[in-house]
Amino acid sequence: MGEGKKIKLTFFKNDTDMIKAALSCLLVFLSAPALAQDAAIPQSQTQITLSFSQVVKKVAPSVVNIFTKRTVTQAVNPFANDPFFSQFFGGQRGLGMTRQRLENSLGSGVIVAADGLVVTNAHVVRNAEEIKVNLSDAREFDAKIVLVDDASDLALLRIDTKEEKLPFATLQPSETLEVGDLILAIGNPFGVGQTVTSGIVSALARSSLSISDLNFFIQTDAAINPGNSGGPLVSMSGGVVGINSAIYSRDGGSLGIGFAIPSEMVATVIAAEKSGQVNRRGGISRPWVGIAVQDVTSDIAASLGLSHPVGALVSGLHEASPARDAGLEQGDVVTAVNGKPVRDAAELRFRLSVVPLNDVAHLDYLRKGDKKTAEMKTILPPDKPARDTTVLKGNHPFSGVTVLNLNPAAALDLGIHDDKGVAISVMPLTNDLSRVLKAGDIIDELNGQKILTVSDLSRALEKHARSWQLVVTQDGQKRQINIR
Repeated sequence: MGEGKKIKLTFFKNDTDMIKAALSCLLVFLSAPALAQDAAIPQSQTQITLSFSQVVKKVAPSVVNIFTKRTVTQAVNPFANDPFFSQFFGGQRGLGMTRQRLENSLGSGVIVAADGLVVTNAHVVRNAEEIKVNLSDAREFDAKIVLVDDASDLALLRIDTKEEKLPFATLQPSETLEVGDLILAIGNPFGVGQTVTSGIVSALARSSLSISDLNFFIQTDAAINPGNSGGPLVSMSGGVVGINSAIYSRDGGSLGIGFAIPSEMVATVIAAEKSGQVNRRGGISRPWVGIAVQDVTSDIAASLGLSHPVGALVSGLHEASPARDAGLEQGDVVTAVNGKPVRDAAELRFRLSVVPLNDVAHLDYLRKGDKKTAEMKTILPPDKPARDTTVLKGNHPFSGVTVLNLNPAAALDLGIHDDKGVAISVMPLTNDLSRVLKAGDIIDELNGQKILTVSDLSRALEKHARSWQLVVTQDGQKRQINIR
């Protein structure tokens, strides 16, 4: 027979010894899960009654309700709802008749400075003619828009404090968060009044969305509903780590998928406003890098000799790009900015957007598997080549339309991403083309001729024709338009 396992037998002299042994086993049993899971059983009444109240007391006084009023012009058709007459209008409800109505909306915000600076969402206050801000203690103040940055969906308001002292919250880097951390969302959902909801950080660096130009969000399962927009996302230490911006919803209510703009972007907007970096569109002037980037897929990673997809692939560089001057080339893979990791193209755009102007960004990148570094100075987008802004005149459909040559600065002013070609900068409402074209549209072809400059367009329009065939880029999509 092989050597068997040894079994230790324990005998008890009396009942007392047996009870002691049983208690020892019970203590070991109770303590084992705590050691394995690093959790603790509440040991006192204080621990049993733990709550978020202290965090709420710290931040809630700085959270405000925002009420706005704006005048909305609507097209009106008095016969639109009539079953007989509506069939003759072909779906055109306006027929040139308009009416104006006053529209009220609500949202949330958070005071971030003693002088009454409020952070909220751009979509909360856009086109507002009157803004009222209510504090949690029922005080009400008038507020004015300081800045509306559509690219980040952030806006700054200034409260007329009337020399009153106002509470304010402090920003905390969202980089300190980890998935699974507890957080609070504070705001004014559905206008019911200040409300606190709790949840966890569901994801960081969420970028597969189309909420703003800078798609980079904290995802949370804390209940966020209409009216919460602009309110703070708060950590357990009482710092504002984000501004609640959007929800994923089928019916307008919370499904436990909410998105907040990281506090780093909030800090960038505040700093830009203080330094006067406000562009013509009323947003902030961000660094221009002049590179086109894309995500690194599994196939691309394999072709580059990478063990797994990581970073952002440089697919193109503008001739005036500071990244080109720093040594980057097409095919390089950027993996970090200022020591912060870059997982995809969206994260690279976010990392670069929060670097101050005229500062130096340290880039880590891979070139054919070799690790390299570069120092890139951040600059404003160049206003070259010359715009050649022209009001078109003549016997053609574009008479009265203002066009220009695109360059990086002009593209930023128009809010578009393409920086080459000819774009419409002003489209008069009196022109019939305003029904199908608008400012920011790019004219690619006219009657089969490629349009690269304003001069090309002017010469093409001099050729009289009974009909005009246009190819334009509108909202990133190619369209063909026939005009007779």
